[in-house]
Amino acid sequence: MSSYVSEPTCEEIRQTKIYKDWAMSEEEYEHACKILGRLPNYTECGLFAVMWSEHCSYKNTKPVLRTFPTKGPRVIQGPGEGAGVVDIGDGLAVVFKAESHNHPSAVEPYEGAATGVGGILRDIFSMGARPIAVLDSLRFSSLDNARTAYLFKEIIHGIAGYGNCIGIPTVGGEIAFDESYQGNPLVNVMCVGLMKTSDLKLGRAAGAGNSIMYVGAKTGRDGIHGATFASEEFDTTKKSKRSAVQVGDPFMEKLLLEACLDIIATCPEELVGIQDMGAAGLVSSSSEMASKAHMGMVLNLDYVPQRETHMTPYEMMLSESQERMLLCVAKGHEAKIIQICEKYSLDAVKIGEVCEGHQYKLYHKGKLVADIPVDSLSEDAPVYENESRMPQHIATAVQTQYTPHITDAALTLKRLLACPTIASKQSVYETYDTMVRTSTVVGPGSSSAVIRVRGTNKALAATTDCNARYIYLNPFVGGQIAVCEAARNLVASGAQPLAITDCLNFGNPKDPEIFYEIKESARGISAACTALGTPVVSGNVSLNNETNGHAIMPTPMIGMVGLVEDMAHITRASFATPGDIIYTIGETGDDFNGSELQNLECGTVTGALFNFNLEREVHNQNVVLRAITDGFVSACNDVSEGGLAVALSECCFEHGVGATVTLAMPTPRLFAETQSRFVLSVPRDKSAAFEAAYGADAVRVGEVTNTGTLCITTANEQISASVAELKQGWEETISCHM
Repeated sequence: MSSYVSEPTCEEIRQTKIYKDWAMSEEEYEHACKILGRLPNYTECGLFAVMWSEHCSYKNTKPVLRTFPTKGPRVIQGPGEGAGVVDIGDGLAVVFKAESHNHPSAVEPYEGAATGVGGILRDIFSMGARPIAVLDSLRFSSLDNARTAYLFKEIIHGIAGYGNCIGIPTVGGEIAFDESYQGNPLVNVMCVGLMKTSDLKLGRAAGAGNSIMYVGAKTGRDGIHGATFASEEFDTTKKSKRSAVQVGDPFMEKLLLEACLDIIATCPEELVGIQDMGAAGLVSSSSEMASKAHMGMVLNLDYVPQRETHMTPYEMMLSESQERMLLCVAKGHEAKIIQICEKYSLDAVKIGEVCEGHQYKLYHKGKLVADIPVDSLSEDAPVYENESRMPQHIATAVQTQYTPHITDAALTLKRLLACPTIASKQSVYETYDTMVRTSTVVGPGSSSAVIRVRGTNKALAATTDCNARYIYLNPFVGGQIAVCEAARNLVASGAQPLAITDCLNFGNPKDPEIFYEIKESARGISAACTALGTPVVSGNVSLNNETNGHAIMPTPMIGMVGLVEDMAHITRASFATPGDIIYTIGETGDDFNGSELQNLECGTVTGALFNFNLEREVHNQNVVLRAITDGFVSACNDVSEGGLAVALSECCFEHGVGATVTLAMPTPRLFAETQSRFVLSVPRDKSAAFEAAYGADAVRVGEVTNTGTLCITTANEQISASVAELKQGWEETISCHM
């Protein structure tokens, strides 16, 4: 029996306020009534609710997002489409975006993570680009918790399962741990694609009379109100919303990918526009395509391919079944599209057409079941200016830096290397196929992943980064650091940073202290992007990451892509040749608040975040990149969590070499997290020329040895540790949980 028969009437909806179950407020419902000049029916109410959800409309963050720098000389397409597009020369462009799949992954970790990969891949190939790499950014609480250990393993397997099956390498990422993510893990996935600039396609449904075609998997009832679900906080006292989690099919996605790229390449005139059916499914893709083209649209839902019986208009429009694409095709050329899709055994069906005016009309079984001004769904959603208030822990923060309690520096280093956030993630990477398609030059574990651009001597570097503890202590400074650390990772690999994408993961924006975190971190991100010349070209907002009212640490993840102009400039993080001279760039201070050491010793982070000089950051990055492109640098590692001692240790691990280093600083500063610093090595026969060119910024501190021992002499002691022993603890922390 069709559930459509028992749907409540317009008046019953008004009285029972069922829309509240869809995260739609009374004020928003009244606004919808005003737009229509009548009471919305069940289907229309569902359309408004899902399109006005935070996940689709950014109603709480639009004022903040508008402050981001989004333009630049290389930017071809900025925010507003499936992904950002950046020119890399030679008629080629890099296409990239990151998306969050936090809530689905908390409920069904395997499918939640897998469909997160599938969704971001579609964002890339719908633009006309072939996906060439996937990266992730994950957050969990302690792996000693049984539920967290389960989520950790299943999310990793979900990412691996989808990426490995479809044949896109997972080349890098980051994983961090904090108790604030208990019950609400973060699963952010970034995809990088490559395309000819001439192949670019946008999500536009232009031209009255042109056809709207549905391509891909059939529609089911999975994922209904997935976008709404992603816009609410968790409450463990309420029923789990497993029906809001989609189910993925990577083999179907592979067919869809090849079919879409085939159509884009061979039907440049026939294909008017194309967009993924992602969050909010058919309603978001169709209404957004019409709105962006300033046109109306009529859909006949009787033609929507369905895998379940008696589906209602509400269910068909809100379903988030995976592996589906919506195309706008020039009238009279539908048969060519169908013929191409038949090669890939895919459904390709005309379900409607573009029309004059600005109405969005849905028909089902001969009846008009929705009639809404199209812009009211996609462009005219409510926008809220939320109250902002400095969090109490920031307002009352102690301005002095934390004083570490170090009695055995070698033991402290071993303990830091074994902290889950710092420890090796190799056992995770081993579940991923990192080399499929054979374009991966540098895979997981180095400063950033590097992928060659076939047919050229260029390569792309990519990374994901965010230290949530810094954001927690100072959102503005922490936002700058998140961007700058991502850029440092690219520079250390020999790449010029180009642009960023982001996943802004926060708690409830109606909480003034959380909205302060959102606004201030965005201000910091903007400042750093402007200084570095890396505009924001795409992104995603994920709010209400809370469980029973307890919010996650603010985590605005930054995904960044850089260009290596010459493959000879690709630089790895590991020391390889004994006798090479070791240098540091950047000064070290007593910067311990928010550090991994403070968290290790105290179990939390407190105090005012250390000072950060954005101009010095830009200067040091420019120095390092010039030194690399001048051919001086044999290895380079940025200094981040755990400080200089951790960075030096990591440089020794891959090849089992040692290092002898003398540092004019007190021992505790080995673990300070002062920003804007690099460790690099230079071949001995190039060291004099390097010092002549860069001696004003680089400090000679030691050399690479073949002893297998890390020896560090500070201002007050000498520390010696076996590299093999350091590496053992570093490697075992995560692997024992896999």
